[in-house]
Amino acid sequence: MKPIILLVDDNEEILEFIENELNEKYTITKAFNGREALHILKQEVIQLVISDIMMPVMDGFELCKIIKTNFEYSHIPVILLTAKNTLQSKIEGLETGADAYIEKPFSPEYLQVQIANLLLNRAKIKEYFVSSPLVHIKSMAHTKTDELFLEKVNEAIYNNLEDAELDVEKLARLVNMSKPTLYRKIKSISDLTPNELINITRLKRAAELLLEGKYKIYEVADMTGYGSQTNFGRNFLKQFGMTPTDYLVMKQVRNNPNE
Repeated sequence: MKPIILLVDDNEEILEFIENELNEKYTITKAFNGREALHILKQEVIQLVISDIMMPVMDGFELCKIIKTNFEYSHIPVILLTAKNTLQSKIEGLETGADAYIEKPFSPEYLQVQIANLLLNRAKIKEYFVSSPLVHIKSMAHTKTDELFLEKVNEAIYNNLEDAELDVEKLARLVNMSKPTLYRKIKSISDLTPNELINITRLKRAAELLLEGKYKIYEVADMTGYGSQTNFGRNFLKQFGMTPTDYLVMKQVRNNPNE
């Protein structure tokens, strides 16, 4: 599926111009002011917002500020468009949390590159987290709001690692959120379902315990909620491309390259 981009501008001609430039690669949704944009954000899963600054009802600065401080939307990258070519305007845009700031008139190719870079960088960060045993969940946060949310989820999973029945319903209760809201937020930030994130968090904790050198592999499997060493080993291999034994050997070689 194409990423969904929300365009916000009170000028219909500009909206159509940008839509025509982007609709080959992206699905486009449009709003004429910030308030309309917030209504759309409540209804749809948006991957990126492109907003003009000067608009009636709610301008781009206010929209960006709300997006970046709102729990449900703070992960969404925002590109601000403006005809104001002043340093103060740029500073204000960045202070509201905008991920990019583009002056009008702008090159469509330049806008395309900015969009692609923002989406690609987020995809790379997600992939790095998923494939690397010791990379912390906070690496996926792009705002303080996201960081606090991810830390809360991570702590809840860590405190219940031995519960083999831990699932999205239990996790939602632990973090005091509705199941649909938790699912949507985790999926938006990480591209993972809550159950996939629970499994990866178990495996990352297992990697930490293995490196401590205090426990046997079967003990680590029990401590992280896996029913058997075989099941644990299979999951570890699938996630990180190596068995727990291979992981330990690799770390020992790296730590003692001359042995």
